[in-house]
Amino acid sequence: MKTVIMGSGAMGSLFGGFLSRSGEEVWLVDIREDHIQALGSAGLIVEEGGKKQTIPVHATKEVTSIGKADLVLFFVKAYHTEKAVSDALVLQKEDTVFLTLQNGLGNEETICKRVDPRKVILGVTNHGATFLGPGCIRHAGWGKTYIGELNGKVTTRVTQLAQVFTRAGIESEISSNIQSLVWNKLLINVGINAVAALTGLKNGHLLDYPETLRLMEALVSETIAVAREKGILIEGNPIEKVKAVAGATRENRCSMGQDIDNRRKTEIDAINGAVVREADRLGIPVPYNQMITDLVKVIEKNF
Repeated sequence: MKTVIMGSGAMGSLFGGFLSRSGEEVWLVDIREDHIQALGSAGLIVEEGGKKQTIPVHATKEVTSIGKADLVLFFVKAYHTEKAVSDALVLQKEDTVFLTLQNGLGNEETICKRVDPRKVILGVTNHGATFLGPGCIRHAGWGKTYIGELNGKVTTRVTQLAQVFTRAGIESEISSNIQSLVWNKLLINVGINAVAALTGLKNGHLLDYPETLRLMEALVSETIAVAREKGILIEGNPIEKVKAVAGATRENRCSMGQDIDNRRKTEIDAINGAVVREADRLGIPVPYNQMITDLVKVIEKNF
């Protein structure tokens, strides 16, 4: 299977590295010249459990040089999705599959504006990774990946894709209700990302302070109310799940935190900001999500 990964930061590189290591043909696409050069000349260095491994990978800035793809996997920031989809159209053949494992809400809708929805698969992953520098990442959190058809059917292609991922060391399962899982993953991002970004803390260190715990619980509680009003199935105890994920990825600096650290635009609009938009439509007050969205946006305006 020929896979092209649009957006080869921490998570895109992690998936690309694992798939390449298992023998799949993978192309990493990114806009950063230094990262692409490092990947091409020295391979991808993955730091994991205190050890480093170098994985040879294909990498390019030029999508047009790759040819047609069987799978196009999106890991770009949510605000770059539209441009990434436009660039990726050249990769398309009759049976090309487009999969998003991005954070936040609405990415599949953006893809479906340019691609036949029957070609689009949605997913969530619970892996965590940190970008350490050009050609180098840290695998900082482990978890399952879930993929599913937009219509909920269990098809041959999602079954085969889950098998390919699992063989590569990316434990994957098929979901017949992937939208519910997207919202359940959103709850985790809502509870961790912006709080960690604003405080400068790594994920697990949020659990060490009663102040951050109160913020996390308030943000997640508001999001649960919005999801339930929309008829989304929320599984288990989301607040405890958020805490468990934070603990399991204790030394990971979340992607939004990495963005703030490097004075880059964040995905706040696709995470807490998306909760605010959905809440506005439903007439539900979400003051904590509004506040934290506003705070992140003020920081962004001063980059």
